Amino acid sequence: MTDIHFMVEVEPDGGYTARAVGPSIFSEANNMDQLRRAVREAVCCHFEENVKPLRIHLHVVSSELA
Repeated sequence: MTDIHFMVEVEPDGGYTARAVGPSIFSEANNMDQLRRAVREAVCCHFEENVKPLRIHLHVVSSELA
C-alpha cells in the first residue's frame, strides 16, 4: 500500500475526527496540527514497518444543512 486516505470532519462541539477509508483506523484531536500527528501515530501503530503506507491523505469533509 502506498497511500492511505482519511475523511476528516469538524465536530460540532469543536475539534476534528479522522476515519481511514478502508483500514479500521480512527483518530481525534483539538486542532489540525494535533490531528496530523495523531493520524501519523495511528498509522504507524496499525501497520508493520514493511507495509506502512508511504503517503497519508487527509480529506476535509463538510456537511451543510439544507
